[in-house]
Amino acid sequence: MHAPAGVLITAEAAALLARLQDRHGPVMFHQSGGCCDGSSPMCYPRADFLVGDRDVLLGVLDIGEDGVPVWISGPQYQAWKHTQLIIDVVPGRGGGFSLEAPEGVRFLSRGRVFSDAETALLQAAPVITGAAYERGERPSTRGVVVELDDNGAAPGTCATGRLAPQ
Repeated sequence: MHAPAGVLITAEAAALLARLQDRHGPVMFHQSGGCCDGSSPMCYPRADFLVGDRDVLLGVLDIGEDGVPVWISGPQYQAWKHTQLIIDVVPGRGGGFSLEAPEGVRFLSRGRVFSDAETALLQAAPVITGAAYERGERPSTRGVVVELDDNGAAPGTCATGRLAPQ
């Protein structure tokens, strides 16, 4: 059994991401640590963002031929490693230089706490850092597209994006 994907994406966000790839070529996300951009997943052309050696690959979204890598800083990963991120898109102004900003929408991270069984699988899986990725390491699974429920919530999350009670 494989470890669960560290990141998933909603259908609406995946459609926007595909359009951004058509316009900008290969893209990637970096899950922001807060401050000016409010902990948003920031989308950049892949060649325009230098991933740090200690950044951690949350996963690769199954969008486009090569997929879309999603990164987070090493220290922030330590705080979020128990949580599966679900990238969604909502109306509003995007942060900073994220590619969706001119579209009148912004990417948003929702969260789902991993179960004990999923956590055990994750602990057995290697953590891929920026340095390891440069050496060619890749995750064994890709993050897939998920559907939101009638309340606008991804599986295991609240519509607001806050963690659902377990």
